[in-house]
Amino acid sequence: MSVYQALMLMIAFATLVLALNDKNKK
Repeated sequence: MSVYQALMLMIAFATLVLALNDKNKK
């Protein structure tokens, strides 16, 4: 896996986690 692919995966995962955290707060 390339560095770019790993970076995109981490960004997608972080976005998902933030979205879930935002839902739980409300």
